[in-house]
Amino acid sequence: MPSTAVSLAVDGIAIAGEFYFPHADVPHPAICICHGIPSGNPPDPTDGGYPALADSLCREGFAVFIFNFRGCRNSGGNFDIPGWSRDLNAAIDYLHTLPEVDSSRLALLGFSAGAAVSAFVAAHDKRVSCLALCACPAEFKFLSDSPQALIDHFRRIGIIRGTDFPASVDEWLDGFQLVKPIDHIAEIAPRPLLVVHGTKDEVVDISHARRLYRKAGKPKELSIIEGAGHRLRQDEQAMKIVMGWLKRSLR
Repeated sequence: MPSTAVSLAVDGIAIAGEFYFPHADVPHPAICICHGIPSGNPPDPTDGGYPALADSLCREGFAVFIFNFRGCRNSGGNFDIPGWSRDLNAAIDYLHTLPEVDSSRLALLGFSAGAAVSAFVAAHDKRVSCLALCACPAEFKFLSDSPQALIDHFRRIGIIRGTDFPASVDEWLDGFQLVKPIDHIAEIAPRPLLVVHGTKDEVVDISHARRLYRKAGKPKELSIIEGAGHRLRQDEQAMKIVMGWLKRSLR
């Protein structure tokens, strides 16, 4: 499907994205896809990644925006969760400027930490029409590990790049507490919410999905994918459920 490269400036950082749009001239419902924290593993050459997901959604008649949060791939900056929320705010601002987009029908589709940021942003931005959370943590349990070991890990995988970042470890860690979805999920209602999780998620235990669903207001749906792991983008059943839900919620 047709697409165009996009660069957004957020906090003086270049955020790289790509906008996919159907051929028809009428404004389309839009989906903004939010990725999770990179694994640091070599890319799988057989995996089309988020561009393949964006293309498949676009073929169903949606305008789709994918982008790299700060610190990831060809975007600038360093990994910072409150910063990620500002990146997403800028993406929503951008979509609202486009004549190809029906701004009254805008969904966020988030994965893992990107889902957590999506929940936080949607709770505070009523321009979001509906929200799909895949493998979303209710809170960030890994903060119980050694903070310096965590920062060293993120530096090794290349999402913390500055030698003097973070300036304050305590403030950087506090950002995860600010954004944790369990504190904000109730504010999504009355907009539609979908929570999708795999029973074999090796990163975020399925109990997180149940906690989020219990605290969320209506309308809400919970889809548990038997045997699925953390990478729900690569799970055909999960993406079929998400696609069907987006069609119902945005049309």
